[in-house]
Amino acid sequence: MDLLWTNLRIPVEEDSLLLTTIARKLNVPEQSISGLRFARRSLDARKKPHLVFVYTIQLSLNVPNTEVSRILARVPGIKEVQPEEPVLWPKPSKKLKSRPVVIGAGPAGYFAALALARRGYAPLVLERGDRIEERTRKVQEFWDAGTLDTESNVQFGEGGAGTFSDGKLTTRIQDRRIADVLDTFVKHGAPAEILFLAKPHIGTDILKEVVRGIREEIKALGGEIRFRSKVTGLIPSGDRLQRVVVNGGEEIPTEAAILAIGHSARDVYEFLFNSNIALEKKGFAIGLRVEHPQALINLSQYGVEEHPHVGPADYQLTFQDVRTGRGAYAFCMCPGGRVVAAASEEGGVVTNGMSGYARDTNIANSAIVVTVGADDFPTAHPLAGLEFQREWEHKAFLAGGKEYRAPAQRVVDFLAGRVSEHFDLPATYTPGIVPCELHSVLPAPVGDVLNRALRVFNGKIKGFAGEKATLTGIETRTSSPIRIVRNGQGESLSMAGLYPAGEGAGYAGGITSAAVDGLRMAENLMAQYAKVE
Repeated sequence: MDLLWTNLRIPVEEDSLLLTTIARKLNVPEQSISGLRFARRSLDARKKPHLVFVYTIQLSLNVPNTEVSRILARVPGIKEVQPEEPVLWPKPSKKLKSRPVVIGAGPAGYFAALALARRGYAPLVLERGDRIEERTRKVQEFWDAGTLDTESNVQFGEGGAGTFSDGKLTTRIQDRRIADVLDTFVKHGAPAEILFLAKPHIGTDILKEVVRGIREEIKALGGEIRFRSKVTGLIPSGDRLQRVVVNGGEEIPTEAAILAIGHSARDVYEFLFNSNIALEKKGFAIGLRVEHPQALINLSQYGVEEHPHVGPADYQLTFQDVRTGRGAYAFCMCPGGRVVAAASEEGGVVTNGMSGYARDTNIANSAIVVTVGADDFPTAHPLAGLEFQREWEHKAFLAGGKEYRAPAQRVVDFLAGRVSEHFDLPATYTPGIVPCELHSVLPAPVGDVLNRALRVFNGKIKGFAGEKATLTGIETRTSSPIRIVRNGQGESLSMAGLYPAGEGAGYAGGITSAAVDGLRMAENLMAQYAKVE
């Protein structure tokens, strides 16, 4: 009989003896336990430095049914596993004349393409940037020398923006497809622990290998992937998609395309607007990156500067400003990471956080951002949020000396309104930093809320606003400033056969939710269209 055990609490020091501990708690022989699978593991640090892992596990017991009944009655949190209902696929009503196209090779695009390829649809993937190997070289050139390739960078190219991040897979959504996403990552080289950790992450180093593996599976199943192939137009027949235009000239016939462009494809948003595709402006958040010694965060979260049984600590911080109604929060927290240059357009500075799987830089960083919305944007135009981002990225570019260096300031100096004369914790951002009064590169309401939020966060994590805290700016790409409106079947309201997907469409936030949305749009496509024979 398969059993599910929730809220199983194990001191971190006993984690290596987990099977023995489980057998002891159930009062059964170790050899009677089989099929042990971790469904979830989180960390309870409320009684630091005494830390506890909290597990949800699934297991089978080779003991008499009477003993199982006694365990069910005696041990809290254990119940029988209910079988999952099978997924029933609808029968499509139309047959494709041309293979489906997937626009973008980020998580939404690649998982959509993989789902289509696994069911024989042989999709064509069009990606404006380079494959991951060449893209990595271009990104490093930008970080080392400030040489920006506007088509292949931290935002554009195989793997999407999440490839140069912490590789976090946490998500607030609940969806059956999450298991498929995580299983696929593991199949292609991600550590198996992501299947059960409460806060799973891969790291940019491993994520690059995973992306390569997904690419090769799509190709092996009959799909095709073309790099340096930017979609620059959509040609309809009536109100239905008929062709996509690539690189301003080539026309590729297709009746069904998944549009997974990522949240920074501003030129695509512009041609969509000019093509009368229904768009809505959407709120997002902007702010600054803050860096601290990792030991400072560990001490606050674990009670010790370094714990032998757990990795570097993270944090979640939120603040609701009663004066303005705006929220401030920590975003994309990267333990043991670094701050990276993430611009995709000339004349703008953008920051982001990144870390490898080991999270071993001894520096913690996170964006501290404030919500902005339609009232902050200069006009009521659907693309006004995009122009708002550009404005503040350009101000940061000018403040940094026009060479993609980032304006920077100690937190204590930001709160005091003075330019930093030195940095107790040198910023990790490359190509480098320039001391600056960071309020000058932020909208005044955002800077005011950050002032109050940082003081509140300092009360939650001692030293958060101390002398060993460094700020760099500006963080603007927290999510898409635009939503591409779609109907209940996932198609654009303006063009049948066009399926907006992922972060760039305004329906996801992060690697896992974008991948899930890509799978969902692939399912919607396959529900309507049978594959080309």
